[in-house]
Amino acid sequence: MGAVKRKRGRPAAVSGITKRWVFTTLSVITLILFLVALSSGLILRNYYRKVAENVIDSKVQITTVQSFFQSRIEEGDDYENIARSFIESFAYSNLMDVWVVSGDSEVIISSTGFAAQPAAGMPDVPAAMAAETGSATWIGRNINGEKVFSKAYAISDTDGDQLGAIRLIVSLQDVEAQRRVYTVLIILICAVALVMVYISGQYFIRSIVRPVGKINEAAGRIARGDFKVRVDYDNTGDEISELCSTINYMAEEIARTENVKNDFISTVSHELRTPLTAIKGWAETLRDVGVGEEELTKRGISVIIDEADRLYALVEDLLDFSRMESGNMVMRAQKTDLFTELNAAVELFRARAQRDGIQLETHIPDGTAPVMADTAMLKQIFANLLDNAFKYTPDGGRVAVFAELDRDTAVISIADTGCGIAPKDLPHVKEKFYKADVSVKGSGIGLAVVDEMVTLHGGTLDIASSYGSGTVVTVMLPLISEAEEQPES
Repeated sequence: MGAVKRKRGRPAAVSGITKRWVFTTLSVITLILFLVALSSGLILRNYYRKVAENVIDSKVQITTVQSFFQSRIEEGDDYENIARSFIESFAYSNLMDVWVVSGDSEVIISSTGFAAQPAAGMPDVPAAMAAETGSATWIGRNINGEKVFSKAYAISDTDGDQLGAIRLIVSLQDVEAQRRVYTVLIILICAVALVMVYISGQYFIRSIVRPVGKINEAAGRIARGDFKVRVDYDNTGDEISELCSTINYMAEEIARTENVKNDFISTVSHELRTPLTAIKGWAETLRDVGVGEEELTKRGISVIIDEADRLYALVEDLLDFSRMESGNMVMRAQKTDLFTELNAAVELFRARAQRDGIQLETHIPDGTAPVMADTAMLKQIFANLLDNAFKYTPDGGRVAVFAELDRDTAVISIADTGCGIAPKDLPHVKEKFYKADVSVKGSGIGLAVVDEMVTLHGGTLDIASSYGSGTVVTVMLPLISEAEEQPES
């Protein structure tokens, strides 16, 4: 399946995140600001109209007007004369116009001296006559196109018969002009706020998108095998900088693992080639020697057996590693004496100690150390640890095995006087494929397998080393409790 080619230039994440931000966050903010501007305009309009109505209500007391008309009607005065007298005595002509309307909605007289009709009629007059409150309002334009607010009050006599109405009119021109100014100002404020949100949002998005673009590019190069790539970033302490740091750390770890893997392949190839070469060479030699070369034949067979054992051990390590990686390493636990297995493993290395000129000491107490363990795994654990101790200890050195019981734990320590482990290598020696000293034979997976086996037993594996003077490997395994040792009744 072919790789998908991507166009060079800005990463897809740049435009993708920006578009999502524009179509989501910025759209929502724009809608909110629009609603704020719209609602502010409506609130201002209603406020100023309420102000106009309050001006009328504060200056004209309808009860006083009613009393004026009713008292004059009782005196027998004519409605038109009363209207003229009311207009002449009206003290607020400079603030508003007042019309006196007949019961037929005809303007009898106005404070301006002219009987004018509004362009849209006087809908507030019949509404006031029909309303229980006896009043009604209207907003519209007069015959000159001027926007006005009017409020009509029905006028009735003492018997309740309607005589007509008075209509009070306030101009809204100045109010509307002021409202428009405020509305424009609110719109400008919202526009400035929107621009500021856009600019700050773009800055914020870029502070995310640019590192994400770098991360995307770095991840692509890492996927193509370039483990030297690093993400340049400003260490601001936020999640983006932490992600960049993690990507760089990942690249370093992958590069290190890749180097270790290559070293492992080279080491395993060498480890396989060396015994195979020896086996093949001695097999050819034995094929060509005469019948009387008994000593040479024994020596050749001995070498073949030793090298075959090396191959077998290497294959076993690889199989154990494969089972460990796939999660198929299974422990078949049974009650076992840990000290017995440890003594047996030590005895297997007695001959090697004499052959290599290494002093082998044991400090294993008498008695038993009952554990639930897989005996085959225990043997492999001790064999691998002792083999490492011998491999790194020169002739004339010393390997010591210590064992003790610490409450509910058995503590096994294997110390050597070898070359030790460098401080930079010590944290990694239990990692797969890792070899602190590539000149020493081994696959580099033995300690990883041992650590996994110890963990399966519920124990821990610790390594302490002083570079140039030796290493101490400590295995701690849980003992069987007294309750577990007692048979069920």
